[in-house]
Amino acid sequence: MAKKIIWSTRATASFDRIIKYLEKEWTRKEIEKLISNTQKVLQQIESGSIKFKSSGKIDIHEVLITKHNLLIYRLKKNQIDLLVFYDARQHPKKKKF
Repeated sequence: MAKKIIWSTRATASFDRIIKYLEKEWTRKEIEKLISNTQKVLQQIESGSIKFKSSGKIDIHEVLITKHNLLIYRLKKNQIDLLVFYDARQHPKKKKF
């Protein structure tokens, strides 16, 4: 059974920041790629067909959406909480969720 995906305030804000950055610095193609890749990954997570890399913390996982954007999420019994979208070029110690 598919779990419900819940976007945290922080995940929404970080995703919006990435989109705004791409609008300013890149082309529509990169925005569409990010959105498409995000939708595909969310479908995989929701269906339960793939469990991505553990972050080292209980029930928290991470997946690379594009080569520069990482999604960190938490698996719960009946839902999936999207915690934050993270710039993969930053130092790993800056990952806060």
